[in-house]
Amino acid sequence: MVKLTKIYTRTGDGGETGLVDGSRVAKSDPRMAAIGDVDEANSVIGVALLHISDPPAREMLGRIQNELFDLGADLATPGEDFAPTEMALRIVPGQVARLEREIDAMNEALEPLRSFILPGGDPAAAYVHLARAVVRRAERAATAAARAVNLNPEALAYVNRLSDHLFVLGRLLNRARGDVLWRPGATR
Repeated sequence: MVKLTKIYTRTGDGGETGLVDGSRVAKSDPRMAAIGDVDEANSVIGVALLHISDPPAREMLGRIQNELFDLGADLATPGEDFAPTEMALRIVPGQVARLEREIDAMNEALEPLRSFILPGGDPAAAYVHLARAVVRRAERAATAAARAVNLNPEALAYVNRLSDHLFVLGRLLNRARGDVLWRPGATR
């Protein structure tokens, strides 16, 4: 378990930050951009949870918030061995598979899409769609970082699947209201 006794260290005042192995990188490093976007997505999910009363949705998002911390740790761990150890948190295939099972289960309760949908509707759904957009940015940042350094392929798969999960959850949370449909060219 992590124990923090001091919040500030002053070690980042020069524009660098530490990775899990103790090495230092610029705060502007693509890896750090991905970690920051994952953190932002986690924060938006926290705001979404303020508007969600559905127990299964709350349980899924609570689990995802915890996994997003694991994902950040995974992205901050250099190396080429992506097996989890006591000292290295790694996203594993089972976490990606669980997201897929949850997507499939939620999707069964929904009508097939007949149009693209707009973020909005119920406040809970709107925040989940915002989280989805931030996760997609995190995925872009992670794939950019993966061009420069080795990153866990399962971490990349997880963030990709998570945006799909949040999309379907947003639709599910809007079920009572209905999806907000895109009307192509409606304002011409």
